[in-house]
Amino acid sequence: MSATWLDDFLAGHREELVAFRRHLHAFPELSGEEFETTDLVAQRLRAAGLEPRLLSGGTGLWCDLGPDDDGPLVALRADLDALAMDDESDVPFRSRRAGVAHACGHDVHTTVVLGAGLALARRLRRGRVRLVFEPAEESVPGGAVDVIAEGGLDGVDAIFGLHCDPKLDVGHLNVRPGPLTAASDIIELRLHGPGGHTARPHLTVDLVAVAGTVAAELPGVVRAVAGSDELLLVFGSLHSGEAANVIPSTALLRGSLRTPDRVLWDRAEELVDKALAELLGPTGADWELHHRRGVPPVVNHEHETAVLAAAAARAIGSGNVGTAPRSFGGDSFSWYLERVAGSYGRLGVHDPSLGPDRLDLHASTFTVDERAIDVGVRVLAQTALDALDELFQEPVRGVR
Repeated sequence: MSATWLDDFLAGHREELVAFRRHLHAFPELSGEEFETTDLVAQRLRAAGLEPRLLSGGTGLWCDLGPDDDGPLVALRADLDALAMDDESDVPFRSRRAGVAHACGHDVHTTVVLGAGLALARRLRRGRVRLVFEPAEESVPGGAVDVIAEGGLDGVDAIFGLHCDPKLDVGHLNVRPGPLTAASDIIELRLHGPGGHTARPHLTVDLVAVAGTVAAELPGVVRAVAGSDELLLVFGSLHSGEAANVIPSTALLRGSLRTPDRVLWDRAEELVDKALAELLGPTGADWELHHRRGVPPVVNHEHETAVLAAAAARAIGSGNVGTAPRSFGGDSFSWYLERVAGSYGRLGVHDPSLGPDRLDLHASTFTVDERAIDVGVRVLAQTALDALDELFQEPVRGVR
Protein backbone atom coordinates (compact mmCIF):
# COMPACT_ATOMS: atom_id res chain seq x y z
CA MET A 1 0.00 0.00 0.00
CA SER A 2 0.98 3.67 -0.17
CA ALA A 3 4.08 5.15 1.41
CA THR A 4 3.99 6.98 4.72
CA TRP A 5 5.28 10.17 3.13
CA LEU A 6 2.23 10.27 0.84
CA ASP A 7 -0.07 9.62 3.78
CA ASP A 8 1.53 12.53 5.62
CA PHE A 9 1.30 14.83 2.59
CA LEU A 10 -2.38 14.09 2.00
CA ALA A 11 -3.23 14.46 5.68
CA GLY A 12 -1.87 17.98 5.51
CA HIS A 13 -3.24 18.93 2.07
CA ARG A 14 -6.46 16.96 1.57
CA GLU A 15 -8.76 19.82 2.53
CA GLU A 16 -6.81 22.27 0.37
CA LEU A 17 -6.99 20.01 -2.67
CA VAL A 18 -10.72 19.42 -2.28
CA ALA A 19 -11.29 23.17 -1.93
CA PHE A 20 -9.14 23.81 -5.00
CA ARG A 21 -11.17 21.31 -7.05
CA ARG A 22 -14.46 22.81 -5.86
CA HIS A 23 -13.36 26.28 -6.89
CA LEU A 24 -12.47 25.03 -10.36
CA HIS A 25 -15.83 23.28 -10.56
CA ALA A 26 -17.71 26.44 -9.61
CA PHE A 27 -15.83 28.60 -12.10
CA PRO A 28 -15.28 26.46 -15.21
CA GLU A 29 -13.82 27.86 -18.43
CA LEU A 30 -14.23 26.75 -22.02
CA SER A 31 -11.47 25.54 -24.33
CA GLY A 32 -8.94 28.28 -25.00
CA GLU A 33 -10.44 30.51 -22.31
CA GLU A 34 -8.84 28.92 -19.23
CA PHE A 35 -7.08 32.11 -18.10
CA GLU A 36 -8.30 32.05 -14.49
CA THR A 37 -7.68 28.32 -14.16
CA THR A 38 -4.17 28.68 -15.55
CA ASP A 39 -3.46 31.54 -13.17
CA LEU A 40 -4.72 29.61 -10.13
CA VAL A 41 -2.50 26.64 -10.92
CA ALA A 42 0.49 28.87 -11.59
CA GLN A 43 -0.02 30.79 -8.35
CA ARG A 44 -0.12 27.60 -6.29
CA LEU A 45 3.03 26.27 -7.93
CA ARG A 46 4.86 29.55 -7.33
CA ALA A 47 3.76 29.48 -3.68
CA ALA A 48 5.57 26.13 -3.45
CA GLY A 49 8.76 27.74 -4.78
CA LEU A 50 8.35 26.36 -8.30
CA GLU A 51 8.64 28.11 -11.65
CA PRO A 52 5.74 27.33 -13.99
CA ARG A 53 5.97 28.20 -17.67
CA LEU A 54 2.83 29.48 -19.38
CA LEU A 55 2.02 28.74 -23.00
CA SER A 56 2.20 31.70 -25.34
CA GLY A 57 -1.58 31.91 -25.71
CA GLY A 58 -2.01 32.60 -21.99
CA THR A 59 -3.81 29.34 -21.22
CA GLY A 60 -2.05 26.13 -20.24
CA LEU A 61 1.32 25.68 -18.57
CA TRP A 62 3.92 23.21 -17.48
CA CYS A 63 6.30 23.08 -14.54
CA ASP A 64 9.46 21.04 -13.91
CA LEU A 65 10.34 19.54 -10.53
CA GLY A 66 13.55 17.99 -9.31
CA PRO A 67 17.21 18.73 -8.75
CA ASP A 68 18.67 16.89 -11.74
CA ASP A 69 18.83 18.95 -14.94
CA ASP A 70 20.39 16.07 -16.86
CA GLY A 71 18.48 13.11 -15.45
CA PRO A 72 15.48 11.29 -16.90
CA LEU A 73 12.24 13.22 -17.19
CA VAL A 74 8.74 11.86 -16.52
CA ALA A 75 5.65 13.93 -17.32
CA LEU A 76 2.25 13.91 -15.62
CA ARG A 77 -0.57 15.45 -17.63
CA ALA A 78 -3.86 17.13 -16.72
CA ASP A 79 -6.40 19.06 -18.81
CA LEU A 80 -7.94 22.39 -17.79
CA ASP A 81 -11.04 23.09 -19.87
CA ALA A 82 -14.74 22.49 -19.28
CA LEU A 83 -17.64 21.64 -21.57
CA ALA A 84 -20.20 23.93 -23.20
CA MET A 85 -23.23 22.65 -21.26
CA ASP A 86 -25.23 23.43 -18.16
CA ASP A 87 -24.36 21.98 -14.76
CA GLU A 88 -27.55 20.44 -13.38
CA SER A 89 -25.95 18.75 -10.37
CA ASP A 90 -27.19 19.58 -6.89
CA VAL A 91 -23.81 20.15 -5.21
CA PRO A 92 -23.37 23.55 -3.49
CA PHE A 93 -20.29 24.27 -5.62
CA ARG A 94 -22.00 23.60 -8.97
CA SER A 95 -21.03 25.83 -11.88
CA ARG A 96 -21.83 29.51 -11.47
CA ARG A 97 -21.35 30.09 -15.18
CA ALA A 98 -24.35 29.34 -17.35
CA GLY A 99 -23.62 26.99 -20.20
CA VAL A 100 -20.23 25.86 -18.88
CA ALA A 101 -19.62 22.78 -16.72
CA HIS A 102 -16.87 20.42 -15.60
CA ALA A 103 -18.91 17.37 -16.59
CA CYS A 104 -15.88 15.37 -17.69
CA GLY A 105 -13.77 15.60 -14.54
CA HIS A 106 -11.03 17.90 -15.80
CA ASP A 107 -11.24 19.81 -12.51
CA VAL A 108 -10.30 16.55 -10.78
CA HIS A 109 -7.51 15.84 -13.28
CA THR A 110 -6.01 19.28 -12.66
CA THR A 111 -6.23 18.90 -8.89
CA VAL A 112 -4.71 15.42 -8.93
CA VAL A 113 -1.68 16.43 -11.01
CA LEU A 114 -1.23 19.57 -8.92
CA GLY A 115 -1.39 17.49 -5.74
CA ALA A 116 1.02 14.88 -7.07
CA GLY A 117 3.40 17.65 -8.09
CA LEU A 118 3.32 19.34 -4.70
CA ALA A 119 3.96 15.98 -3.02
CA LEU A 120 6.82 15.09 -5.38
CA ALA A 121 8.44 18.51 -4.99
CA ARG A 122 9.15 17.54 -1.39
CA ARG A 123 10.27 14.01 -2.18
CA LEU A 124 12.20 14.08 -5.45
CA ARG A 125 15.94 13.50 -4.96
CA ARG A 126 17.00 12.65 -8.50
CA GLY A 127 15.55 12.91 -11.96
CA ARG A 128 12.81 15.31 -12.98
CA VAL A 129 9.03 15.39 -13.21
CA ARG A 130 7.16 17.73 -15.53
CA LEU A 131 3.60 18.72 -14.68
CA VAL A 132 1.68 19.43 -17.88
CA PHE A 133 -1.61 21.35 -17.64
CA GLU A 134 -3.07 21.21 -21.12
CA PRO A 135 -5.63 23.75 -22.36
CA ALA A 136 -8.43 23.13 -24.85
CA GLU A 137 -8.52 19.33 -24.64
CA GLU A 138 -12.19 19.36 -25.64
CA SER A 139 -11.42 21.20 -28.87
CA VAL A 140 -10.13 19.68 -32.10
CA PRO A 141 -7.31 18.74 -32.48
CA GLY A 142 -6.77 19.45 -28.78
CA GLY A 143 -4.39 21.61 -26.77
CA ALA A 144 -1.78 18.85 -26.71
CA VAL A 145 -0.75 20.04 -30.17
CA ASP A 146 0.11 23.46 -28.70
CA VAL A 147 1.90 21.95 -25.70
CA ILE A 148 4.08 19.89 -28.04
CA ALA A 149 4.69 22.76 -30.47
CA GLU A 150 5.98 24.96 -27.64
CA GLY A 151 8.36 22.34 -26.28
CA GLY A 152 6.27 20.85 -23.49
CA LEU A 153 7.26 17.33 -24.47
CA ASP A 154 10.93 18.08 -25.18
CA GLY A 155 13.21 15.74 -23.24
CA VAL A 156 10.34 13.70 -21.80
CA ASP A 157 11.13 9.99 -21.47
CA ALA A 158 7.66 8.84 -20.40
CA ILE A 159 4.26 10.42 -19.78
CA PHE A 160 1.31 9.34 -17.63
CA GLY A 161 -2.19 10.61 -17.02
CA LEU A 162 -5.53 9.64 -15.49
CA HIS A 163 -9.09 10.26 -16.64
CA CYS A 164 -12.14 10.12 -14.39
CA ASP A 165 -14.36 7.09 -14.92
CA PRO A 166 -17.87 7.44 -13.44
CA LYS A 167 -18.57 3.79 -14.25
CA LEU A 168 -15.82 2.70 -11.83
CA ASP A 169 -16.08 2.86 -8.04
CA VAL A 170 -13.83 5.23 -6.15
CA GLY A 171 -10.68 3.55 -4.85
CA HIS A 172 -10.18 1.64 -8.09
CA LEU A 173 -7.98 2.24 -11.11
CA ASN A 174 -8.22 0.52 -14.49
CA VAL A 175 -5.43 0.26 -17.06
CA ARG A 176 -5.14 -1.18 -20.54
CA PRO A 177 -2.13 -1.72 -22.81
CA GLY A 178 -2.69 -0.98 -26.49
CA PRO A 179 -5.71 0.92 -27.84
CA LEU A 180 -7.74 2.54 -25.05
CA THR A 181 -9.75 5.20 -26.91
CA ALA A 182 -10.61 5.86 -30.53
CA ALA A 183 -9.56 8.38 -33.10
CA SER A 184 -12.33 10.94 -33.39
CA ASP A 185 -13.06 12.94 -36.56
CA ILE A 186 -15.88 15.26 -37.61
CA ILE A 187 -17.81 14.51 -40.79
CA GLU A 188 -19.87 17.13 -42.64
CA LEU A 189 -21.76 15.91 -45.70
CA ARG A 190 -23.62 18.26 -48.06
CA LEU A 191 -26.05 16.73 -50.54
CA HIS A 192 -27.29 18.54 -53.64
CA GLY A 193 -30.18 17.98 -56.05
CA PRO A 194 -32.37 20.04 -58.38
CA GLY A 195 -35.27 20.28 -55.93
CA GLY A 196 -38.90 20.20 -56.98
CA HIS A 197 -42.53 19.72 -55.99
CA THR A 198 -43.51 17.02 -53.50
CA ALA A 199 -46.34 16.09 -55.89
CA ARG A 200 -43.75 14.82 -58.40
CA PRO A 201 -40.84 13.28 -56.46
CA HIS A 202 -40.15 10.86 -59.32
CA LEU A 203 -39.17 13.77 -61.59
CA THR A 204 -36.40 15.05 -59.32
CA VAL A 205 -34.00 13.84 -56.64
CA ASP A 206 -35.97 13.33 -53.45
CA LEU A 207 -33.23 14.74 -51.26
CA VAL A 208 -34.99 14.21 -47.93
CA ALA A 209 -35.35 10.52 -48.72
CA VAL A 210 -31.74 10.39 -49.87
CA ALA A 211 -30.57 12.08 -46.67
CA GLY A 212 -32.56 9.59 -44.62
CA THR A 213 -30.97 6.72 -46.53
CA VAL A 214 -27.52 8.17 -45.90
CA ALA A 215 -28.18 8.54 -42.17
CA ALA A 216 -29.53 5.01 -41.89
CA GLU A 217 -27.29 3.09 -44.27
CA LEU A 218 -23.97 4.90 -44.74
CA PRO A 219 -22.50 3.71 -41.39
CA GLY A 220 -23.00 0.09 -42.46
CA VAL A 221 -21.64 0.68 -45.95
CA VAL A 222 -18.55 2.35 -44.45
CA ARG A 223 -17.91 -0.70 -42.26
CA ALA A 224 -18.38 -3.00 -45.26
CA VAL A 225 -16.00 -0.99 -47.43
CA ALA A 226 -13.44 -0.92 -44.61
CA GLY A 227 -13.87 -4.63 -43.97
CA SER A 228 -14.01 -3.87 -40.25
CA ASP A 229 -16.53 -3.15 -37.50
CA GLU A 230 -13.94 -0.85 -35.93
CA LEU A 231 -14.90 2.18 -38.02
CA LEU A 232 -17.89 3.79 -36.31
CA LEU A 233 -19.82 6.54 -38.13
CA VAL A 234 -22.72 8.11 -36.22
CA PHE A 235 -24.69 11.14 -37.39
CA GLY A 236 -25.81 13.64 -34.79
CA SER A 237 -27.42 16.24 -37.04
CA LEU A 238 -29.53 16.20 -40.22
CA HIS A 239 -31.20 19.21 -41.79
CA SER A 240 -32.98 19.63 -45.11
CA GLY A 241 -35.79 21.88 -46.32
CA GLU A 242 -38.39 24.06 -44.64
CA ALA A 243 -41.68 23.75 -46.55
CA ALA A 244 -43.95 20.72 -46.47
CA ASN A 245 -44.61 20.80 -50.22
CA VAL A 246 -41.10 21.50 -51.52
CA ILE A 247 -38.41 18.93 -52.18
CA PRO A 248 -35.26 20.81 -51.08
CA SER A 249 -32.15 21.21 -53.19
CA THR A 250 -29.70 20.78 -50.30
CA ALA A 251 -29.30 18.64 -47.20
CA LEU A 252 -26.66 18.73 -44.51
CA LEU A 253 -25.59 15.87 -42.25
CA ARG A 254 -23.00 16.12 -39.46
CA GLY A 255 -21.55 13.31 -37.47
CA SER A 256 -18.48 11.74 -35.93
CA LEU A 257 -16.22 9.03 -37.29
CA ARG A 258 -14.30 6.96 -34.76
CA THR A 259 -11.86 4.06 -34.76
CA PRO A 260 -9.33 2.59 -32.33
CA ASP A 261 -7.29 1.38 -35.32
CA ARG A 262 -4.48 3.78 -36.24
CA VAL A 263 -4.20 2.38 -39.78
CA LEU A 264 -7.94 2.70 -40.40
CA TRP A 265 -7.80 6.28 -39.13
CA ASP A 266 -5.29 7.17 -41.81
CA ARG A 267 -7.62 5.69 -44.49
CA ALA A 268 -10.89 6.96 -43.03
CA GLU A 269 -11.62 9.79 -45.46
CA GLU A 270 -10.87 7.62 -48.48
CA LEU A 271 -13.14 4.86 -47.15
CA VAL A 272 -16.06 7.20 -46.45
CA ASP A 273 -15.77 8.74 -49.90
CA LYS A 274 -15.79 5.29 -51.49
CA ALA A 275 -18.85 4.29 -49.45
CA LEU A 276 -20.66 7.47 -50.52
CA ALA A 277 -20.03 6.74 -54.18
CA GLU A 278 -21.43 3.24 -53.70
CA LEU A 279 -24.53 4.41 -51.83
CA LEU A 280 -25.34 7.67 -53.64
CA GLY A 281 -24.30 6.85 -57.18
CA PRO A 282 -27.71 5.41 -58.17
CA THR A 283 -29.69 8.27 -56.56
CA GLY A 284 -28.55 11.09 -58.84
CA ALA A 285 -27.60 13.27 -55.87
CA ASP A 286 -24.31 15.14 -55.77
CA TRP A 287 -22.31 15.46 -52.57
CA GLU A 288 -19.46 17.27 -50.87
CA LEU A 289 -17.60 15.52 -48.07
CA HIS A 290 -15.78 17.68 -45.53
CA HIS A 291 -13.69 15.48 -43.25
CA ARG A 292 -12.07 17.20 -40.29
CA ARG A 293 -9.35 15.14 -38.69
CA GLY A 294 -9.48 15.13 -34.93
CA VAL A 295 -7.25 13.15 -32.60
CA PRO A 296 -5.62 9.74 -33.11
CA PRO A 297 -6.51 6.84 -30.81
CA VAL A 298 -4.89 6.62 -27.39
CA VAL A 299 -2.60 3.61 -27.74
CA ASN A 300 -0.95 2.86 -24.40
CA HIS A 301 2.59 1.49 -24.44
CA GLU A 302 2.80 -1.95 -22.91
CA HIS A 303 5.81 -1.42 -20.64
CA GLU A 304 4.62 1.94 -19.30
CA THR A 305 1.17 0.49 -18.67
CA ALA A 306 2.83 -2.22 -16.59
CA VAL A 307 4.71 0.49 -14.66
CA LEU A 308 1.44 2.36 -14.02
CA ALA A 309 -0.33 -0.83 -12.92
CA ALA A 310 2.48 -1.86 -10.56
CA ALA A 311 2.68 1.62 -9.05
CA ALA A 312 -1.08 1.69 -8.58
CA ALA A 313 -0.95 -1.71 -6.89
CA ARG A 314 1.65 -0.35 -4.46
CA ALA A 315 -0.36 2.82 -3.87
CA ILE A 316 -3.92 1.49 -3.50
CA GLY A 317 -3.61 -2.31 -3.40
CA SER A 318 -3.44 -4.83 -6.22
CA GLY A 319 -7.07 -5.85 -5.73
CA ASN A 320 -8.13 -2.35 -6.74
CA VAL A 321 -6.33 -2.33 -10.08
CA GLY A 322 -8.28 -3.76 -13.02
CA THR A 323 -8.50 -3.78 -16.80
CA ALA A 324 -10.13 -0.85 -18.57
CA PRO A 325 -12.56 -1.55 -21.41
CA ARG A 326 -11.85 0.04 -24.77
CA SER A 327 -13.76 3.23 -25.48
CA PHE A 328 -14.87 4.88 -28.72
CA GLY A 329 -14.42 8.27 -27.07
CA GLY A 330 -11.47 10.43 -28.05
CA ASP A 331 -8.75 12.14 -26.02
CA SER A 332 -5.88 14.40 -27.02
CA PHE A 333 -3.53 12.46 -24.70
CA SER A 334 -3.04 10.40 -27.86
CA TRP A 335 -0.79 13.09 -29.37
CA TYR A 336 1.74 12.61 -26.56
CA LEU A 337 1.76 8.84 -26.97
CA GLU A 338 2.56 9.20 -30.67
CA ARG A 339 5.85 10.83 -29.63
CA VAL A 340 6.94 9.30 -26.32
CA ALA A 341 6.21 6.18 -24.31
CA GLY A 342 3.44 6.40 -21.74
CA SER A 343 0.09 5.23 -20.45
CA TYR A 344 -3.33 6.66 -19.67
CA GLY A 345 -5.40 5.15 -16.86
CA ARG A 346 -9.02 5.28 -15.69
CA LEU A 347 -9.64 6.70 -12.22
CA GLY A 348 -12.78 5.49 -10.44
CA VAL A 349 -14.97 8.36 -9.20
CA HIS A 350 -18.32 6.65 -8.51
CA ASP A 351 -19.55 6.74 -4.92
CA PRO A 352 -20.74 3.15 -4.28
CA SER A 353 -23.12 4.36 -1.56
CA LEU A 354 -25.21 5.95 -4.31
CA GLY A 355 -26.13 2.53 -5.65
CA PRO A 356 -25.43 0.71 -8.90
CA ASP A 357 -26.69 3.42 -11.28
CA ARG A 358 -23.76 5.23 -12.83
CA LEU A 359 -23.78 8.43 -14.87
CA ASP A 360 -21.79 8.79 -18.04
CA LEU A 361 -19.20 11.41 -18.86
CA HIS A 362 -20.74 14.65 -20.18
CA ALA A 363 -23.96 14.03 -18.23
CA SER A 364 -25.52 17.27 -16.97
CA THR A 365 -25.64 15.88 -13.42
CA PHE A 366 -22.11 14.45 -13.53
CA THR A 367 -20.52 14.27 -10.10
CA VAL A 368 -17.53 12.61 -8.48
CA ASP A 369 -16.65 11.09 -5.13
CA GLU A 370 -13.88 13.44 -4.02
CA ARG A 371 -12.01 10.62 -2.31
CA ALA A 372 -10.77 9.97 -5.85
CA ILE A 373 -8.42 12.95 -5.47
CA ASP A 374 -6.44 11.06 -2.82
CA VAL A 375 -6.33 7.98 -5.01
CA GLY A 376 -5.17 9.90 -8.06
CA VAL A 377 -2.42 11.73 -6.17
CA ARG A 378 -1.14 8.47 -4.67
CA VAL A 379 -1.13 6.67 -8.02
CA LEU A 380 0.54 9.41 -10.08
CA ALA A 381 3.15 10.27 -7.46
CA GLN A 382 4.12 6.61 -7.08
CA THR A 383 4.10 6.11 -10.85
CA ALA A 384 6.45 9.04 -11.40
CA LEU A 385 8.94 7.75 -8.83
CA ASP A 386 8.80 4.16 -10.10
CA ALA A 387 9.21 5.28 -13.73
CA LEU A 388 12.23 7.41 -12.80
CA ASP A 389 13.81 4.51 -10.92
CA GLU A 390 13.47 2.33 -14.01
CA LEU A 391 14.85 5.00 -16.30
CA PHE A 392 17.92 5.42 -14.11
CA GLN A 393 18.57 1.70 -14.43
CA GLU A 394 18.40 1.64 -18.24
CA PRO A 395 21.73 1.52 -20.14
CA VAL A 396 20.23 3.75 -22.85
CA ARG A 397 17.58 5.88 -21.20
CA GLY A 398 14.12 5.78 -22.72
CA VAL A 399 14.96 3.10 -25.33
CA ARG A 400 13.29 -0.32 -25.15
